[in-house]
Amino acid sequence: MDMYQKRKMRKENKNTNIEDNKSIAKTNINWYPGHMAKTKKEITNIISNIDVVINVIDSRVPYSSMIPDLAKITREKQNIIVFNKYDLCDKEETAKWIEKYNKEGYIIVTCDSKNTNDYKKIIEEVSKLMKSINEKRKNKGLLPKKAKCLIVGVPNVGKSTLINKLVGKNIAGVGNKPGVTKNLTTLRINDNMDLVDSPGILWPKFENNMVAYNLASMTIIKEEVITIEEVACHILGMLDKYYKDILKQEFGIEYYNDDEVEECFTKISKKKNIPVNGEVDYERVSLIIINSIKQEKVKNITFDRVKDYE
Repeated sequence: MDMYQKRKMRKENKNTNIEDNKSIAKTNINWYPGHMAKTKKEITNIISNIDVVINVIDSRVPYSSMIPDLAKITREKQNIIVFNKYDLCDKEETAKWIEKYNKEGYIIVTCDSKNTNDYKKIIEEVSKLMKSINEKRKNKGLLPKKAKCLIVGVPNVGKSTLINKLVGKNIAGVGNKPGVTKNLTTLRINDNMDLVDSPGILWPKFENNMVAYNLASMTIIKEEVITIEEVACHILGMLDKYYKDILKQEFGIEYYNDDEVEECFTKISKKKNIPVNGEVDYERVSLIIINSIKQEKVKNITFDRVKDYE
């Protein structure tokens, strides 16, 4: 199937809750491997022994990178949301999500991808929560307890890197691809805090394809789940909608239109010095578009908007 056929399919089969999004295919997108279902079950089994849940999300997709089922499992626990990769997001838009989650009772911590000390804010918040818990225990004549924290997050959200900072050495597997961690693992942070690491888990079923495409844009879903051409077109569409200056500066186009995909990809090819030779190399151009986010060349973006999910 060539790019024109894919574009035609996208136009004829729209399936999204976002009315003005023009480039999402009616694809039943699912990626929920066996280890994710297993992890959810294991979390359900151990949650009674957990004091604090640390939920790591991508600041560029604060809604899409949340795990809906997790709130049901952990609603009785103290919850910290870590807005990871905060230096890469559109802070004005992400601030609206911070406000929203704060009002819902979550404790918020922001962490920059390059700041080596941001992780300390997580330890500080856990210490505050445990102080309250241990005061209640003291009043009951019980000894203080060590904090047992569960850390969760979708794949490739930077959770393993964060854990290594918390532990102080390379314990958790790190890779710039989803699905590195496979089992629940307990790690010692300090004398007052243990951390239970979990494999990255996703939505068992995406409520709309916008979520799936936003996750794919941040390399949270494996590339083979959605075609790279479709992901690239989604990225261009979102940049056209919200960040036209980035679209022009990074890709050399004034706008993106799904009806003019060949023209847009041709202009990007010229901008990136890719020979056209009578036919656009859609795969190569698509990889360049995706890698511009993956390699953090395109920054200050937030694809999830609060107004779209109210």
